[in-house]
Amino acid sequence: MLESVTASEGPADESSAPGPASHTGQPVRTAAFFDLDKTVIAKSSTLAFSKPFFDQGLLNRRAVLKSSYAQFLFLMSGADHDQMDRMRTYLTDMCTGWDVEQVRSVVSETLHEIVDPLVFAEAANLIADHKLCGRDVVVVSASGEEIVAPIARALGATHAMATRMVAEDGKYTGEVAFYCFGEGKAEAIRELATREGYALEHCYAYSDSITDLPMLETVGHPSVVNPDRGLRKEAAAREWPVLTFSRPVPLRDRLPAAPSGAAVATTVAVGLSALAGGALTYSLLRKVLPRTTTRR
Repeated sequence: MLESVTASEGPADESSAPGPASHTGQPVRTAAFFDLDKTVIAKSSTLAFSKPFFDQGLLNRRAVLKSSYAQFLFLMSGADHDQMDRMRTYLTDMCTGWDVEQVRSVVSETLHEIVDPLVFAEAANLIADHKLCGRDVVVVSASGEEIVAPIARALGATHAMATRMVAEDGKYTGEVAFYCFGEGKAEAIRELATREGYALEHCYAYSDSITDLPMLETVGHPSVVNPDRGLRKEAAAREWPVLTFSRPVPLRDRLPAAPSGAAVATTVAVGLSALAGGALTYSLLRKVLPRTTTRR
């Protein structure tokens, strides 16, 4: 039930109520918009593919060192917009020239193995509640669409909006087609609402980060999940519901036995933040693990 995922009583309970009706008496179309990292899943989705990318030669030691500052900013909660913009520059430089098919192959082959377990049980229940009420569910993330789309589909989401990179002749150019971050998330939500006929004043949104304030302001029913300091302060001032999610469950229980053709087809563009998180994760592992590891 919805009450099991709320940390405070109030407007969040409205999400289990039937949708509103228009002046014609017909139901109004609504949606629930979810940030992904630290909102639906317990850690950054972008860290998951670090070792496969390194093993395939997409990440090297020089790239790890060059992007260390950007990686640090990504892992720090509450990074401001200027810091995130600098991180994007580091990332686009690093992935320029990567082979699209190689990235697609890495993601499709390792998806089930490395995303388990990530999903908050409370988030999964809340998503199910919204779907039972007839609302569309939309995952909105700054991570790359090659990661976001399969996870969103596994959760039963109706749509996924994520960062997209430009590719020419099968290689990433280093240019960003769409950066799904900050105001970009809000713009994407408004465009989707226009296309799908959502009444945003009756829609819901959930996020953990102050950088998603524009997204939360777009809907009539915003809630914050495991918020960073800035967002917690904002939520208190605006009397927004504060939710606490703390029980990750295996995502493999929610995924099909094998990736569908459609799932593989969507894993084309490389995720900006996935590159940064992956490089840092492997760098840290190399420092912690013994150098005398026996090769098999």
